[in-house]
Amino acid sequence: MIADSLGGLFISSRQADPEERHGEMDYGLLRASYFWVLLIFPCILLTVVHGQFRSKADETVKGVLGGSVQLECAEFSSLLYFIWNFVKLNTSLSLPIASSFGGSSNVHAISARLGDVSLANSTLVIKNLQTFAEGTYVCQVPYEEEGVQPIYIDLVILIPVSKPLLRINNSAAVEGSPVMLTCLVRNGTGPIDYIWQRNTIQEGTVPVSEGNGSAVSLSSVNRTHIGWYTCTGKNEVNQETSDRVYLDVIYGPDDPVINIQPFAISETGFAANEQEEVTMTCLASSNPPCQYIWFYNNSQIYSGQMYVISKISRSQTGTYTCLAQNSHLNTRTQLTISLTVYYLPNGAPTCTALAWNNYKDVALWCSWTGGLPPARLRWLKSSEAESDIESYSNVTRLKRGADIRNSSTYTCVISHPGLRGDAVCRTTVSVPAGEPNCSVVATAQNEYIMLSCELVGGLPRVKLDWDTNGLSDSKESTNIYVIKSNASYNGKLFTCTALHPLNAEAKHCQLRLESPSLETERHQVSIMEGSSIQLPCLLTASNPSSKVFWYDNKNTAISQDSQKYGVKQEAHWSNLTIRDTEWNVDGGNYQCSAVNAVGSTTVAVKLQVMKHPTPPNVTISKLMYSKQRTEVDVEWMTKGSGNLTGFIVQRQVSKRSAGKVTENGPKLDNWDIVINDIEPEIRGHKLGGLDPSIVYAFRILAVNHRTTGFPSEVKTPGSANVSSNTTTNQQTPTSVTIQIISGHT
Repeated sequence: MIADSLGGLFISSRQADPEERHGEMDYGLLRASYFWVLLIFPCILLTVVHGQFRSKADETVKGVLGGSVQLECAEFSSLLYFIWNFVKLNTSLSLPIASSFGGSSNVHAISARLGDVSLANSTLVIKNLQTFAEGTYVCQVPYEEEGVQPIYIDLVILIPVSKPLLRINNSAAVEGSPVMLTCLVRNGTGPIDYIWQRNTIQEGTVPVSEGNGSAVSLSSVNRTHIGWYTCTGKNEVNQETSDRVYLDVIYGPDDPVINIQPFAISETGFAANEQEEVTMTCLASSNPPCQYIWFYNNSQIYSGQMYVISKISRSQTGTYTCLAQNSHLNTRTQLTISLTVYYLPNGAPTCTALAWNNYKDVALWCSWTGGLPPARLRWLKSSEAESDIESYSNVTRLKRGADIRNSSTYTCVISHPGLRGDAVCRTTVSVPAGEPNCSVVATAQNEYIMLSCELVGGLPRVKLDWDTNGLSDSKESTNIYVIKSNASYNGKLFTCTALHPLNAEAKHCQLRLESPSLETERHQVSIMEGSSIQLPCLLTASNPSSKVFWYDNKNTAISQDSQKYGVKQEAHWSNLTIRDTEWNVDGGNYQCSAVNAVGSTTVAVKLQVMKHPTPPNVTISKLMYSKQRTEVDVEWMTKGSGNLTGFIVQRQVSKRSAGKVTENGPKLDNWDIVINDIEPEIRGHKLGGLDPSIVYAFRILAVNHRTTGFPSEVKTPGSANVSSNTTTNQQTPTSVTIQIISGHT
C-alpha cells in the first residue's frame, strides 16, 4: 500500500508533542519529509480519481443556495497536512480545491465555481453557495499509522422555492361548471408541498379541501367556492405564497325569502295592524345581485328590494309577490305571501248590566263587534269561587241579583292585535234610589191621555209596568201608556209596578184621573161705573191638568191680548180683570170654564155695574164778548145738592148765523164740547178762538164721574159793557182762560 511505502514519512496517528518531535528528527529530515509529501500527494489524488471512493459518504451536509456551509476534515482542527478535493455530482472528475502542507494553506482558483471558499484550519468554509457546489468533498489526511485516511462528505445544495404563479381557467364560472386552479413553482428543491387556502369575509382564511398537489380541480363549482385563493409552495428550505386570485361563481336567484316588519303571523300568512308602517324585504341569494319586482294581487306595484307601506289600510289585505331575477343568467324565482291587515272594531267597547230571568238575575254584557280579527273579551272573576269567562266580540256573565251588592263594579278586559295593550271596560251594578213617579198629561186637543211612570237611574234599568191587563208593554226607566180620552176614565185608578234585580220586593206608584173642579170667592159682584174689577177663579182638582178659560157677558171667549179684559194665571188661580166698566155695557154673567181629557166644568160670576148719582143743575151767570168778539167770558153757578166731579162747556152756531157757516166750519144744530176737564171747584172760564162774524150759543153741564147732569139754559154772549142777567144764589166765580177745542157730544 501507499501508506506502507511512505513509512515513517506519514504523520503518526498519535499526536506527539512538538518539542518531542523536534528532538527525534532534525530540521533537514523534516524538510525532506515535506518534499516527499509533495511528491506523494499526486499519487494519492490519482488513487482518488481512479475510483477508490468509498461507496458511502461519511457525512451528508445540506447547504442552501447562496448560503454557507462548513465541512470539517478531521476531529483535530490543527493539521499540518491535508488536501480537499471536490467531485461533481454524477461525475468522476476530482478537483483539488484547497490544501495545507506544513501549515501553509492554499485555496485553488477553481473553487470559485463553488462559491466563496476559505479555510478555517482544516475546515472548508463555503459561502454564497452555488448550484455547482453540489457533490462529494474528500478531505485526505496522511496518518503515521493508518496511512492516508480520506473523509467523504456529500454536500447537497437546497434551492429555495420561488414565488408560485397561481392560474385559474375561469374566474367567473357559472355554478355547476368545472374550474381548474394550478400553482406553478419555477424553482425549488423538491419535494415541494402545496398548501391551498381560500379567504372570505364570512369565514376568514380556510384550507381548500379540494387541493391536490399543485392543482385544485373543482368539477362542479358552487357558491361556497367563492373567495380569494392562494397557493403556498413549501420545501425544507422555505415557503412562498402566490398572489391572490378571486374566484367568482355566478348563480341564482334562489327561492326568495320575504321578511316583514313588524313581524306578525296570521292563520293564512302574515299580519299587520291598520295605520302601521309595514316594511317588506325580499332576499334571494344571487350573484350578481338580482333585481326585485313587487306585485300586489298580480299587479306590479314597486321595483326594489324593500317595499314600504307608510300607513297600511284594511283595503291593502291580499297577496304580495316578490319576483327575483338574475339578468346575467336570465333566470328568475318568486315567492307569494298572504298579508292580512288587522283593524279595530268601530267605536269603543261597551260594558253594561242587563236584567235577566224576569228581573231576578243580572247579565253582565261586554261587547265590541266588528274588526279583524274579532276582539277577545274576558270578564274577570269577582270572587275566588268564580272563574274568568272569555269569548270573541260578545261575552256574558250571569249572576243572581240576590248575590250582588249595590254599586258593585265588574271589569271586562279586551284584547286585540291592534291595541298596544289590553283595554279595560267596567260597569257598575246599582239600584236607583227612591220610588217610581206616576204622572199624567193630555195632548193639546185633549184627544189622548198619556200615563207616565218613571224611575230613572241604576243598572240594569228598572222595569216599569202599567196594570192594563196586557194592553201596554213593559218599559225601562220610563213607561208612557197612551189611551184615548173618555169621560168614563173619570175617577179611575192606575198603578205602575217597578222591578229591579237588586230589589227583593217590587215598588209601586198610583194616579187617579179626575175631571176639573172650579170654585170662586163670590158668585155676584157689584161695582160703580168707570171702575175696574178682578174676578178670581180657583181650579181645585184636575188630573190631567186643565186650562182655565173665561167668557164675557156675551158668552164670547176672552183672549189674552184683549184691551178691555186681562187674564192672569197663577198656579191654580185664574183672575179676570174688567177695565173701565160701563153701566149699560159691562154688566152680566161672566163664566170661568175648565176642560181636561176626562171632563169639563164651568162656574159663573154675575157683575152689576151701577151708575153714579145725577150731579146738581148748572145756570149761566155771565156770558160776555170781548171787544173784538174773539173771546167770551163765561161764569156759572150750581143749584141743588149732589156729587160733582167736573163741568163740560158746549157751544153751538146760532141760527142767526146760518148763512155764514162754511163747509169746513162749525155745523148748525151740533153742540161742540169746548172743554170737558174743568175741575169741580171752578166757576168761570174765558173761551177764545171765536169767529167774530158768527153768533154762538153756549150751555154748561155738571158731571159726576160718568153721569152727566141736565144742561144749563142756552145763552148767547152779550156785547161788552152790557150787563148779563143775574141769578139767585149767585156764587163768586173763579175764572181761567180756555182755548176752545172743537169736539162733538
